Amino acid sequence: MPKIKTHSGAKKRFSVTGSGKVKFQHTNKRHRLNQKDHKRKRILRNAAYADETNIKNVIALIPYK
Repeated sequence: MPKIKTHSGAKKRFSVTGSGKVKFQHTNKRHRLNQKDHKRKRILRNAAYADETNIKNVIALIPYK
């Protein structure tokens, strides 16, 4: 069987934890930060986990991570 190619965009954005969860960083934290609420920026600072419905699709994109 040939190897499956890893999706280059997905490998930069997602990582799989030891328990099998898919971890990612929130978006919308790059520019125009002065008009965003402090609470919103504080929440975006933390990493998040992908929903159960999307885990199968994301892991298919990053098979060797």
